[in-house]
Amino acid sequence: MPGSKVVLDLKFLKPFKADNVTTFLLEPNSAGTTVRWQMTGKTNRFFKIVGVLFPMDKMVGKDFEKGLAQLKATAEQRQ
Repeated sequence: MPGSKVVLDLKFLKPFKADNVTTFLLEPNSAGTTVRWQMTGKTNRFFKIVGVLFPMDKMVGKDFEKGLAQLKATAEQRQ
């Protein structure tokens, strides 16, 4: 399991088209497993400017945290 990962191709249609790669990195630790969630994709000039004004972490960070919390709850229910 060390260094395990799940990689997904994620395609958005709305509010704009985008192709991203989502990766879940799994690392065992003394308390269970640490999960890191990453998303990468190409950005055009417009989104680079938007990213400076509105950092992506602030825009979607709460969604990532919510998703990780849901993943944790589901995993713990199955134990």
